[in-house]
Amino acid sequence: MKFDYSGYLKNFYDWNKKIAYKIAKKENILLNEDHWKIIYFIRNFYSVYKILPKTRIIIKSVSFKLNTTLENSVYLFILFPKGIMIQASKIAGIPKPIHCF
Repeated sequence: MKFDYSGYLKNFYDWNKKIAYKIAKKENILLNEDHWKIIYFIRNFYSVYKILPKTRIIIKSVSFKLNTTLENSVYLFILFPKGIMIQASKIAGIPKPIHCF
């Protein structure tokens, strides 16, 4: 498996949970059940649409699955302090979004 210079997995299909744990460790994130719900949502969305879902879509789609009601992105930033687009997509094995520098 290959990673780009920013640590994003180059091939979506090379991803597995072991890789996710390895990336999360580098990002100083200890994955819990809520992380996994978001990670799997992102992966499923990407597999269908070939794009990363916007934060608003994640909030609306995942909030009922989480123990906390997601009324805004605050809880997502607790889970992924550097941002959902940067950290969650990286851990989920999504190629680097073009708007992330």
